This record gives sequence, structure tokens and C-alpha cells, in this order.
Amino acid sequence: MEDFLRNTGEKALDLARKKGVEAEAFLLQGRELSIEVIDGQVETFKEAEEAGLGLRVINQGQLGFVFTSDLSDEAVKQVVEDAISISHYTEADPHNCLPSGKYEYPVLEVYDPAIPAASLEAKIEMAREVEKVARSSDHRINIIERAGYEDSEFISVIMNTRGVYASGRGNFCGIYVFVVAEEDGDAQNGFSVMIKKNYKDLDSIFTGKEAAGNAIRALHARSISSAHLPCVMEPYVVTRFVSLLAQMVDAGMVQKGKSMFAGKLEQAVAAPVVNLVDDATWAGGIGTFPFDGEGVPSRRNTIIKDGILTGYLYDCHSASKAGVEPSGNGQRGSFRSLPSVGTSNFILQTGRPGSQELYDDIKKGLYITEVMGMHTANPISGDFSVGAAGIMIENGKLTYPVRGATIAGNLGDFFSDIESLGSDLRFFGGRGAPSIRLKSLSIAGD
Repeated sequence: MEDFLRNTGEKALDLARKKGVEAEAFLLQGRELSIEVIDGQVETFKEAEEAGLGLRVINQGQLGFVFTSDLSDEAVKQVVEDAISISHYTEADPHNCLPSGKYEYPVLEVYDPAIPAASLEAKIEMAREVEKVARSSDHRINIIERAGYEDSEFISVIMNTRGVYASGRGNFCGIYVFVVAEEDGDAQNGFSVMIKKNYKDLDSIFTGKEAAGNAIRALHARSISSAHLPCVMEPYVVTRFVSLLAQMVDAGMVQKGKSMFAGKLEQAVAAPVVNLVDDATWAGGIGTFPFDGEGVPSRRNTIIKDGILTGYLYDCHSASKAGVEPSGNGQRGSFRSLPSVGTSNFILQTGRPGSQELYDDIKKGLYITEVMGMHTANPISGDFSVGAAGIMIENGKLTYPVRGATIAGNLGDFFSDIESLGSDLRFFGGRGAPSIRLKSLSIAGD
């Protein structure tokens, strides 16, 4: 399949050269499998395959882009003609550009043959097991909303008229379960999701027990009085805040003035204990791959070091505008989209303490396990006000669950108020973070 994709891309580029334009062919072939079970029976089974071409042309600074899932010679010819035609109607931009040269790419383990080798029966059984474990973990787990197994694999080929050629194959797999716990008229949700690059690393027992535990610990939650309290956040919640930072270090957003980090390079933007990287070479990372969506080699980019903002993330367009080299962060979701700045493995690095040590000297505080409405946070001002749930901390112990609270503040203050980080790094998709402890958060309750 890789040879076919390469030949198709070469045909498109040859046609573009004859028309006197620069061009980039992005080809993708992918397969996805999704299995859901209810009460041990397969409720949903989906398997889909797709291949396509996204062609970007630059015609005297004017951009044209067309995609197709028809890879026949005639369709490819039409795509080239259509992309050039579209370019005549777009505004010229001197920073529309393509990477150039013959790159050397890092050798990374990004494909696990055990995923396609595993039988369909084994994958169904894994979905059944995660459901069974969750249900049997506690008698209060009365409902399994959904449980399942998924995997995906793809071949990506990128080439352009400036000498870039990159190809690679990747895959990943995952399991999940969403449950409801009920007791004395109270019902609470819980879930757990595990996504791995290697099939052998999936742990249905851990996943099922975690989902059940998350639901059980939320039963009979109380309200909380408004206060400023020290807080500890578990990794999943921290990754939600880290995701906001991804928008703020996007060079494209910075250049548009849509980030509170604009103009703050080499300035303190977080506490000295904060170190943040984007690392497309991270072993086992979901975002690990030898090259980005423009064919630029992957690398490790340090974003914040000891609280100091040291860099932004760039695709080719934003890098040209800034007069720097692209950072390998030109990401694209599929052959249907143009590249734009995106993260790979975006990681808040760990500290020394374990998670327990983060709250064992707190007399009164809140251990935050859930936040709602993160999309409302403003990446320009940094202001946020979101719903939260968690567990009260009293004299270094987790006591009773709390719901209906609101936490508010500014992201600049939030990251500057981090006192310490745990050693319990966890990944949720392409975001990784440990537990953190904050000096204080404004909590609105009763």
C-alpha cells in the first residue's frame, strides 16, 4: 500500500511541476476498529478503511487545497487542476511555504504488530472483561453505560516539490468503560479510558476497577462553603488545564494576539517547579511519530523550563513569519485538512513527591477529581471559571466527596501557584501530567 500511495503522490507532483507550481501531496490510508459490549454481548461492531490524498499547491504565494478519496489517475489529475484553480482566488501570502530538503528522520517504535495479530475474539473478550471487572468491583455499580475496545492503524506518506519525502506506519489501541454507581437514591458516574501504543500494555482489570472506584468515591457528595483553599488535582484534571497551555504556545495564535503568552519569551510564566515539553519522540506516546503533517522531522521541544517560557510551537507558516525553523508541529487530522500548529505528546513533567505526599500536611483543602466547562476558559486573558467536584482534605486525609463547586481564577496565577508535582505521570491521549498541589484556589460553593 505504501508503494501505491507513493506512486500516487509522485503523479500529483509531476503534474504540478508541469504547471509551474510548488505542491505537497499528503496521502493517508487508515483502518479503524470499534467494539462495544452490553452485558457481555456485542452491541456495536464497526470496522472502516479509508485512503485519500490532500494536495496543497502554492502558486506565487497563493494557496490552493483540494482533497479526494478517489486515487485513480483521472481523479489525481483533476485534483491538481482544481487546486491550481482555487489558488487564483486566494490572497497571496509570502509566508505560504513548504519545507525543503532531504531530511533524516528519527527511528522510533510506532507500530505494534501484536495489534493486528490479535484475534477479533480476543479483542471482544477484552471489552467483555473490562465491563465485567467494573460491574463486579462493587455491588453499588448498577449500570454499565458503555464498555469497549478500539484500535486504529495508518500509513502516512508526505512528499513535496522541494525534495521532502517521508513515510511511516503507526497504530494504537484502547479500552474504556463508563459506569453508574447507585446507593440510597444517589447516583454518580465514573469512567476510565486506557490508550496504549502496545497491545500488551492494555490492562482491563485496572481500567474496570478505576472506573468503578471513580463512581463510588463520588456517592453522597456534599456542598462546600465558598473559600480560598489549597488544592490538589489528580492527573486527569491537570491534563485539562495543560490542554489550555497548548493553545497559548501555538505560534499562530501568538502571532494573531490570541494568547496571553504573546511577547513573554524568556519570562516567568509559571512556578519554578513547572517544566513543560512537547515531545514527538517520547517512547510509547500516542503522538509519537518520525515526522509531522508537513514532513518535518519530529523532535523534543522545551516550552517551559523552570517556570520560564522558552519557546512556542511552529508549523512552516508560523515559523516563516517568525523567521525561525519549524518545530515539527505542523499537525493535520486527516488528508481532508491543511496542516496547522498542534501538539504531539504535550507533557507537564513530574516532580519528586508521590500523590499522597502532596496533601498529607494540608489541614483543610480540596482534592479535585473532575472539572466541567473547560472550553469556556479564555486563552487570551487566561480567566477561567469552571465547575468542579472532588474530595475534602482534612488533616492530611481524604474525607467526604464534594460536588456543585466552582473554581475560578487566571491561568497565569494558576500555573504560578503550583507548589509541587507528584511522580504519578499519566497520559490521556496526547496529554501527560502528574498530580499537582496549588497554594490556593478560589472555590465558590454555598
